[in-house]
Amino acid sequence: MQSVKHKPYRGPSGGWGSVKSLADILRREGVPLSGPLILERQNKADGFQCISCAWPKPAKPLPFEFCENGAKATAWEITTHRATPEFFARHSVEKMLTWADYDLEQAGRITEPLRYDQDSDRYVAVSWTDAFTEIGRQLKDIEDRKKVVFYSSGRTSNEASYIYGLFARLFGNNNLPDSSNMCHETTSVALPESIGVPVGTTILEDFAKCDCLFFFGQNAGSNSPRMLHALEEASQRGVPIITYNPLRERGLERFTNPQSPMEMLTLDETRISSQYHQVKAGGDLAALTGICKWLVNMDDEARAGGGRPILDHEFIKIHTHGFETFIQWLRNESWENLERESGLTRSAFAATATVYANSSAAMGIYGMGLTQHRAGVETVQMLVNLLLLKGNIGREGAGICPVRGHSNVQGQRTVGITEKPELLPLDNLRKQYGFEPPQEKGLNTVEAVEELLAENLAGFIGLGGNFARAIPDQGRTDPCWRKLQLTVHITTKLNRSHLLPGRVSYLLPVLGRTEIDKRASGPQALSMEDSTSCIHGSRGVRPAASRHLRSEVEVVARIAMATLDPNPKVPWKAWMADYSTIRRSIGETYPETFYDYDQRMWEPGGFHRSLPARERKWKTKTGKANFITPKGLEEDKDLREIGPDALRLITLRSNDQFNTTIYGYSDRFRGISGSRMVVFMNREDVERLGLSGGDEVTLVTQSNDGHHREAPGFKIIPYGIPVGCVGAYYPETNLLLPIGHYAEGSKTPAAKSIPVTIRSMAPTMRIERAASDINPSSA
Repeated sequence: MQSVKHKPYRGPSGGWGSVKSLADILRREGVPLSGPLILERQNKADGFQCISCAWPKPAKPLPFEFCENGAKATAWEITTHRATPEFFARHSVEKMLTWADYDLEQAGRITEPLRYDQDSDRYVAVSWTDAFTEIGRQLKDIEDRKKVVFYSSGRTSNEASYIYGLFARLFGNNNLPDSSNMCHETTSVALPESIGVPVGTTILEDFAKCDCLFFFGQNAGSNSPRMLHALEEASQRGVPIITYNPLRERGLERFTNPQSPMEMLTLDETRISSQYHQVKAGGDLAALTGICKWLVNMDDEARAGGGRPILDHEFIKIHTHGFETFIQWLRNESWENLERESGLTRSAFAATATVYANSSAAMGIYGMGLTQHRAGVETVQMLVNLLLLKGNIGREGAGICPVRGHSNVQGQRTVGITEKPELLPLDNLRKQYGFEPPQEKGLNTVEAVEELLAENLAGFIGLGGNFARAIPDQGRTDPCWRKLQLTVHITTKLNRSHLLPGRVSYLLPVLGRTEIDKRASGPQALSMEDSTSCIHGSRGVRPAASRHLRSEVEVVARIAMATLDPNPKVPWKAWMADYSTIRRSIGETYPETFYDYDQRMWEPGGFHRSLPARERKWKTKTGKANFITPKGLEEDKDLREIGPDALRLITLRSNDQFNTTIYGYSDRFRGISGSRMVVFMNREDVERLGLSGGDEVTLVTQSNDGHHREAPGFKIIPYGIPVGCVGAYYPETNLLLPIGHYAEGSKTPAAKSIPVTIRSMAPTMRIERAASDINPSSA
């Protein structure tokens, strides 16, 4: 087991720590000199869109428009390390399965297409022609077309996503699970019911016009660090930033701007959060209810005393539905119940509501801390309720702001990556391509895993990503992959999903976003959509990592051509030759959004999709914005009652990872280095359970589905986390998450509150500083 060190980090987010971290990874990936030159083109009009998170690219970029984690993602892609056929000849699949995620990807860029050889248990080189031919033949041989899954990563461009979704439907199904299913599908279900759009209503410019910011369950410092520039500016002009999160995250506490010479030289810091409330896991719904209840009470008192109302009653009367029912439910909820479920006192609700009452333009920002719970849909809708009370939808500087993860996870949904046929312009597709699109709902991520476990799948195609590592219940799913007839992974680097091959399995290496994609018509451009529904162009800036690489567009098109009957209305060859033809086809399918696509995507700052709710046009069943009353306050009531020894596990990302991609073993902000096998615990829980800091323990899931799940080898880190809660890294803890534990309505895995017990293993050496309950913010 790797040695873990815990040394509390004293510095701010950003600052010299960020600079050192960037220098370290550029050196480790072999690009200390060329890397900075490439990073100068990141998120620029003449360069490439970040391959990491989906934070907006501004119209007027900074000289270095990248963050620490975005730079790590780029260094990861432009690495000099190579996974050649010789590498795969030296290492069997069985051997590589014992490697850590970091070591797998550190093998480098895969240089040639590979086919799995069962006799030698190795991947061997194969020609592109043979690969496409056999994949097509295998897909044709699958009689039940509903048994093939077409997964796509949120990194995939609009162009590749559009033709991939079309390929799946021409093949005969809507089995198009994507990374959104695992994180913000809850948003896509909750917001249409509340305000009539499936995405946020804010744009980047709203940050300069708001006078109050709420943060719920989102860690900007690690997951979207470029947002810190907007938060810094807001804080410096006096905007209150109120955070609700179980752990105190450094990025939401204080920040030193690495692009400010003065701040770097003077070590100056900007306070980010003006209030920070450590809500317990699964307590956000109760906390939001408490804020709403206090705000309504303030309004009652103000109106009774003849003062100015707190709520926006005119907006509520004209633009909303369900207000009276919601208010009656609020009045019936007791303060004692709200405090118990949230883990907070009513003074926290009062402090938040008092600030909010004095604001005129507030934004509600949230991440997976809200979406990944059983009641995630209702929790997001409760945040919308809070905003509606003061008319903060459809106003400059105000609105709902879900922070999406991967860089095009929202865009691929816009161009058709969805298992729900009702979200598609089926008549347009029918007319354009002369076929009858499948009408039956396809499989989302949870449903695909359920079918995998039931041995009802025959084929899996992965357009990017690390699906097998990202999903719940890995201890149960891993053996199932080898029973599939076909697995195909379109990828850039090796990961654990590739080591779970079907009977026929291929790895197809493709160009990265940073790389120049030359076609007969010249260098090609791609496009992505950010978290604010803004579409941007992107151009590669460096040569390909290998002459054998192909683009995602070409690989998808050639597999489709090898699989499907010829259709003169589907111009696969033309699409491969010139990606602008794909954009014209997208414009024909979605004319209201993608008109003049090729020109508009190069506008400074990109072009925005129309968002009716931003204009107070409500595309809901009632024709108004809806106050939605939840069924109750308990966010994860599907799992069995847990005893006093059980704790709520929150899965976390470190400062040194992006989704399942691990850049290293340093979680700087939490003071962890050397290993990811740690569990953060409150000192009271450690002592109550008879444990000690540094003990090696096994985490055991408490569920009622008859399956035993445990994960050994975690070391206890006493930490500033609410009593009754523990934290550990994703994806190492995914095997503890039951596939049936998901958000009602969206089926997003409920990874932010997993009931576990902790069992001590053999005594081990204590970790550094384990004797004190460290709260990193107190440094």
